[in-house]
Amino acid sequence: MRTMSAKDAKNRFGELLLEAQREPVTIERNGKPVAVVLSFEDHAEIERLKLDWLRAAVAEAEADASAGRVRPFGPEVIDEILHEARRRAARGTTSS
Repeated sequence: MRTMSAKDAKNRFGELLLEAQREPVTIERNGKPVAVVLSFEDHAEIERLKLDWLRAAVAEAEADASAGRVRPFGPEVIDEILHEARRRAARGTTSS
């Protein structure tokens, strides 16, 4: 992934847009990443994958509820859900 400073991104915006069509570009300010510019197609694909994952999670929850596999909902369940979502995101998967 290419990296540009915020100043270069501003001064060479046209180049930034062309580069983002090929691959995501990280924008840095003071040497720290602050944004990523990517093509509309990449963005649409990411949103589609998120929606697919959410639909699968809902279907799994509905199946669990129908089968009587439910449990009380509290902060520990939210932590577990977030942990699982991060684990799957790191693996690049949308289902178990």
